[in-house]
Amino acid sequence: MQLNNDDFLRLAKLIKTKYGLDLFQKKYLVESRLTNYVFDCGFEDFGEYLETVYADRSGIEMTNIISRLTTNFTYFMRESEHFTHFSEEFLVEAEKTKTNKELRIWSAGCSFGNEPYNLAICLEEYFGFRHRIWDSKILATDISFNALRMAKRGVFTEKAVSELPELLKMKYFNRLPNGTYQVKDEIRDNVVFKYHNLMEEINFKKKFDLIVCRNVMIYFDEDTKRNLIKRFFEVTDEGGYLYIGHAESMPKDTGYEYVKPAIFRKPVKGDE
Repeated sequence: MQLNNDDFLRLAKLIKTKYGLDLFQKKYLVESRLTNYVFDCGFEDFGEYLETVYADRSGIEMTNIISRLTTNFTYFMRESEHFTHFSEEFLVEAEKTKTNKELRIWSAGCSFGNEPYNLAICLEEYFGFRHRIWDSKILATDISFNALRMAKRGVFTEKAVSELPELLKMKYFNRLPNGTYQVKDEIRDNVVFKYHNLMEEINFKKKFDLIVCRNVMIYFDEDTKRNLIKRFFEVTDEGGYLYIGHAESMPKDTGYEYVKPAIFRKPVKGDE
């Protein structure tokens, strides 16, 4: 099944406008990831299917498309340098300076939940019994309802948790009869999953001490990326951090200061 150029351009323009994803050079990816799904839905060609998508006022079918185009295999401890910095520098600093015992952490583009659960495990490991006096729930957002639904279940394959030390798997996961691993309630309860489109305004109540947005901006062009980073900067508290993917680049003049590869910090006024 092939996607003709007119249908492809119409779809690519809509996705770019609404979700910020630049797919104009990825026609093959769109075809390869959607072909079987379109067949399974009972359509004989892309044109017929896309007319149904455009007529769907609920937007659910469009989010199904986005999910299939952007979801990749992910796993715990991916780009482990971030979790090292989180545990050995970010949390150490936070414990010294956050007298209100509040941490605001946002996993933006959380996919199936590996990342926010990984952060929650690091929180539990660092604080231990002290964690009970902290307000540290992690906000995890994505544009895929399917990914969010699976993330809330917290069930992962053996391959997805293979990079975790055995001790952490034993402490924070239940092994299910089918060989998968489910995150224990004490960790799941520290993550709040919500739908959010990064192209929309960021209207959360408080500013964040840490925003983690890794391997999401690889789908964005430079202008979209720059505008998103500016919005992140506005909702980052002074001294707060931004983690991006190691394969991603940070636009110039965003206001963030470079800390180390893929880690940036919002300056504290008066620290210059």
